Amino acid sequence: MSALRLCFAGTPAFAAAHLTALLDSPHEIAAVYSQPDRPAGRGRKLLPSAVTSVARDRGLPLYQPDSLRADEQINALASLAPDVMIVAAYGLILPASILAVPRLGCVNVHASLLPRWRGAAPIERALLAGDRTTGITIMRMDEGLDTGDILYQREVEIAAGDDRIELESKLIETGRAALLHSLDNLPELLANARPQHEQATVYAHKLEKADALIDWNASAEFIGRQVRAGIGRAPAFAFIRQHRVRILRAMPEPREWTGPPGTILSAGKEGLLVACGAGALRIASVQLPGKIPVEVGALLNSPSNPFAADARFHCEATG
Repeated sequence: MSALRLCFAGTPAFAAAHLTALLDSPHEIAAVYSQPDRPAGRGRKLLPSAVTSVARDRGLPLYQPDSLRADEQINALASLAPDVMIVAAYGLILPASILAVPRLGCVNVHASLLPRWRGAAPIERALLAGDRTTGITIMRMDEGLDTGDILYQREVEIAAGDDRIELESKLIETGRAALLHSLDNLPELLANARPQHEQATVYAHKLEKADALIDWNASAEFIGRQVRAGIGRAPAFAFIRQHRVRILRAMPEPREWTGPPGTILSAGKEGLLVACGAGALRIASVQLPGKIPVEVGALLNSPSNPFAADARFHCEATG
């Protein structure tokens, strides 16, 4: 179809990658919406979102409202006269009054095969659950949480060693292509939109701190997934003596080992072998408090090395 006049709403890097795909397409970006700049880092300096940075770099009209419910926001969007509003990981609710403004509606790019993993953390939850596949859904938005009719889907394989960053990269590549395909075929896709099957719904709740704390009574397979799901956002962690240790790279070993869960069975250049409720976990990379990430082998000769054989990881700090 002919070029469309678009507004784009998104916040993190996942969304920014889709914005750049649109900027490289024939479609016109009338304006960009992103969440307000937030304080970050030790200095709590206000930092822009990834989408805001792209918009500013490209000189695009930028809106950063705290909410879209006020009449002034509805009127501002209406004045832009968009054909479609594209939404990707925006983080704000779009009320019915906003959804009704674009001529062809609002279209969402979601990082799962809906209705599985509706919600805030579809990538992390797919990894934690041990899913073998996930994907991208292009959806016509309604007032519900990821409940709108499906326009187009593409599947993505989850490889055995994929972590959150690697899987997100796959989904970005697939999502960019799926979004452009959907815009090129939008009238047909809208005419053939299909409702989601509610009985297949699974929610992807945001990961909390408790989701990152390792319970060594769990299987090595699950803890390995916990480590991979937390990379770059909510790293898995445990305690050894007084140290809070982030576990950054680890792989399960399915053989059974003798020792209470959390016990370091061996420590060498290949890493730490730690007993779990079922199997054992081979930990290759960690981060100690106030330190940079490091390979376990590089710590073993350090006088501050806490990883002696027979030492034990716990779910809380010990003396």
